[in-house]
Amino acid sequence: MKKLLVFLLMLSCAVSLAGCGYATHSTTYRKSTKIYIKPFENKVDLNINTEYSDRNPYRLYRAGMETKITDAVINRFLVDGYLKVVSQQDDADLILSGALINFDKQPLRYDQRSENVDEYRANIVVDMSLENVSQKKAVWSEKGFVGFFEYNQSGTGAVAEDTAITNAIADLAKRVVERTVEDW
Repeated sequence: MKKLLVFLLMLSCAVSLAGCGYATHSTTYRKSTKIYIKPFENKVDLNINTEYSDRNPYRLYRAGMETKITDAVINRFLVDGYLKVVSQQDDADLILSGALINFDKQPLRYDQRSENVDEYRANIVVDMSLENVSQKKAVWSEKGFVGFFEYNQSGTGAVAEDTAITNAIADLAKRVVERTVEDW
């Protein structure tokens, strides 16, 4: 009986260590594929006559936001490690291009007594595309790709707006990497 228990224990360990073989990374790219991330452009319409004017209380723009997005995307690719990030466009197999097109904070929940906003969603919106250099063709293109973060500005668990923007950019970077390496 003891030998049977030991055998079953060893068998269950072997099965659990083997796993199911599921992988979230695409088989489209080799592990050695190199990617160049172009600096994100700022293509936000700051026209004062639009609904996104400086008078709009739901604007989130901070100077250099497109640079922070570029840095976050590069860092996320480095953490992911599936594609090798290169600093020269000439060394790349793939080129990721993007542009910041919008940012806002969206009211999600209101205080019933005072009708003040209790919860917001910070949205960072980009257009982006991925190009295969050797084939000289677009792999994919996304318009209105969004990273977001939901937060409260008061009460327990309150988050400063700058922190919410940083978290929304981090979410965007994570989604960009997932879109690139996961071929669903």
